[in-house]
Amino acid sequence: PLVVAAASRFLLFFLMQITVTEEPDMLFQKVVILVKGHDRAVLDSYEFFATMAAKELGITIGKVFEPPKAIERLTLLKSIHIFKKHRVQYEMRTHYRCIELYNITGCTAQVYLEYIQRNLPEGVAMEVTKTAMEKIPDHILEPLWKEIPTDDKPSQ
Repeated sequence: PLVVAAASRFLLFFLMQITVTEEPDMLFQKVVILVKGHDRAVLDSYEFFATMAAKELGITIGKVFEPPKAIERLTLLKSIHIFKKHRVQYEMRTHYRCIELYNITGCTAQVYLEYIQRNLPEGVAMEVTKTAMEKIPDHILEPLWKEIPTDDKPSQ
């Protein structure tokens, strides 16, 4: 009885904090998720995870593709002072994965992005670009003039 009373008090307290607004939810036409990392296998695994999570939430997945990798090379001398012929070359490869999601609401996007960001592996970065759909403002919707002005003079 004591546990049930505590649980019901907690549930009542939790329900009192929920607020319902009449504000309409945002609609994103496209959400592009760009994931960057140095290990291709980790990106393959994360791409599978992110697309599977999107399918489970009923999100429309567009293209999933791999943009070209970026290679940054650094050439240094082996010796500090002399022997210019003897050099060593280092390179850093950055692999990318891009996931495009279409027609997603703001609440769904927030939940999905928070979920995949919390499960982001070590050494992987993420960029999110959202393209929102908005109503056309009234001052743009109405034309500046009602009729097209006509000239009484014939053109020569």
